[in-house]
Amino acid sequence: MSAAVQHTLAGSATLEGTSLHTGQKVTLTIKPAPEGHGFKFRRIDLPDQPFINADVDKVQTVERATTLAEGSVKVHTVEHIISALAGMGVDNALIEMDANEPPIGDGSSRPFVELIKKVGTLAQSLPRRVWEIREPIHQEMGDGTIITIVPCKTFKVSVTNVGPDGRFTQYFSTEVNPTTYEKEICAARTFVYYEDVKPLLDKGLIKGGSLESAIVIRGEEIMSKEALRFNNEFARHKALDLIGDLMLAGVKILGHVIAVKPGHGPNTMMAAKLKTEYARMRSMVPAPVSIPDGESVLDINEVMKILPHRYPFLMVDRIVDCLGDSKCTGMKNITINEPYFAGHFPGHPIMPGVLQLEAMAQVSSVLMLRKPENAGKIGYFMSADSVKWRRPVLPGDTLFIETEIIKMRGAIGQTRCRCLVNGEVVSEAELKFALMDR
Repeated sequence: MSAAVQHTLAGSATLEGTSLHTGQKVTLTIKPAPEGHGFKFRRIDLPDQPFINADVDKVQTVERATTLAEGSVKVHTVEHIISALAGMGVDNALIEMDANEPPIGDGSSRPFVELIKKVGTLAQSLPRRVWEIREPIHQEMGDGTIITIVPCKTFKVSVTNVGPDGRFTQYFSTEVNPTTYEKEICAARTFVYYEDVKPLLDKGLIKGGSLESAIVIRGEEIMSKEALRFNNEFARHKALDLIGDLMLAGVKILGHVIAVKPGHGPNTMMAAKLKTEYARMRSMVPAPVSIPDGESVLDINEVMKILPHRYPFLMVDRIVDCLGDSKCTGMKNITINEPYFAGHFPGHPIMPGVLQLEAMAQVSSVLMLRKPENAGKIGYFMSADSVKWRRPVLPGDTLFIETEIIKMRGAIGQTRCRCLVNGEVVSEAELKFALMDR
């Protein structure tokens, strides 16, 4: 995960125009949104002004554009505005429209980039969560479409566009960041093959299309009001669409996306696969445990939800007392079955002093992890001071471990600890920890 913080828009901005497929006049306004909001659309032309999350689970159709639906409420052609927001480093935004489709503009995402630049972006307080792909994720379709995501320390896209009969085969590759997105991607326009125009019209699509809002390809001829902006403009637009569609997974990634003949259908299928794989990866992280205040007891199963330690190195059987945010008491039953007694010492079993120190550290970790901001983290030992061992701990003893926080500054904590048997102190120490993400 990345340490960079989330960003939203620094203000609101509005764009008016005509939608590509429905031909309706539409006013679109992008607005700031709080941390963790993501991208959401709002149909302000409908009663109750309903919201639709930019989520792959909401994808309804993918013919020539990506359509989201929540019940009977729909938003068409969402990929260009989502692509622009993601490409320009925005994490959270509300997109309000008074129709069911954003304005098409010139067929690229450049009008949306200009809108974002008009108001600027604003850093927020929570960190941006970015998933680093560690193993390849692959998807292959019967028509030769392939999308593969391989490990990479940046977000990179490489796209090969292949038209009918191999026409206009083009390649484009770049790392994606706000600079490259604005310079290399956002100006690439949507395109359509002439033989597809009539079937699309018959289906009620591209009612707002024109040579000013899309490039039409007839045979080897390119029909457009403007010359090609890049010699591989089609591949660049495919990259633009791919970025927007993949963002419907709900998570930004570090990885190299390699796509041959991508389209909205395969793109959103890969977004669904990303969402599933991300959920699977996150399921391996122990869920934060709510540790009670007061005199509540945590049994061994609850202790193991908090601490990562396992046999033979789990030195806490139970948490028997918690006092506010600063004190905690654990318990460890010492039996002859402990594996270390075989060698410490044969015929004279004594619990090693360093393991008593470890028991203090584990109960201290439970104490510090009680704070909500530390949930799900792990404590790493930094130092042990004023360590004293006062008497041996033997099989059959019940060790009570008392800990108290004496200093907490950011991710660094310091505790005062002691171990007792039958009310008598057997060891004590002051410990320092660093709390880190697992």
